[in-house]
Formats: sequence, C-alpha cells, structure tokens
Amino acid sequence: MNAELVVLALCTGFGVGFLLAAVRAMATAAALWARGRRVMGSVTARKATDRRRGGLVVFSDHFGRDLVLDPGRYGPFYGVPPVGDNVPVVYVREHPTQARLWTPRHLLAPSFGWFLSATLAFGTGVVMAG
Repeated sequence: MNAELVVLALCTGFGVGFLLAAVRAMATAAALWARGRRVMGSVTARKATDRRRGGLVVFSDHFGRDLVLDPGRYGPFYGVPPVGDNVPVVYVREHPTQARLWTPRHLLAPSFGWFLSATLAFGTGVVMAG
C-alpha cells in the first residue's frame, strides 16, 4: 500500500472528525444563544490548595440554587474578570449545570480550536499528497 495514500486518508479522516467537532461546538453555542437563560454570576477565589489560575463563577439558576462554574485552566484567556467582579453566565433551563460564560471568547473558542485543527489536518494531507 502506498504510504502517501495512507497519510492522505489519515489526514482526511482526522480533518473530517475535527470539522464535525467544530460544527457541534458551534451548534452548542448557537443553542445557548437562542434558548439560554442569562444571569449574572460573581467571580470567587479558588481554595488555597487549588493551583489552577483564575477564579470560579458562582451563579443562581431559575430555582434559586447556587451553582459553581469552573471556566477551567484557560479562564483568564476566556475573559474571566478578576475575583470580586460580575460576569454574565448562560445556561439552558433543562441543564443548568452545563452553563458557560456569556463572552464571545468562551462561547466560540472551542469551535475555533476545532476549525483550526481541521484546517491543519486537511492542509497536511494536501501537502503530503502533492
């Protein structure tokens, strides 16, 4: 079997998979934009034993329960303000535990990353096949 054909097939497969993940992430962001409930959350500090950067976001859902959103290790990159400030949070009424920050960077960063990965995979396949 030709090695170039195998590399092309792998790059195409990975590219299609990354593209599907990008479309799914974009659809999730669009669903949150269309059906999501927007509330204000406040940024609180992490425990002293937690080494991750950034804070946690505490918000109340439509039942009045206090929930905690962890923006993850890229929280400062996503535009989480410093501890003590407020930030908008969006969630679907049926799944308040799957909330996201209502900032363009936090909503669109996953889809951008998957689109970039798909472009690199397809580009690698084109370069290897050419």
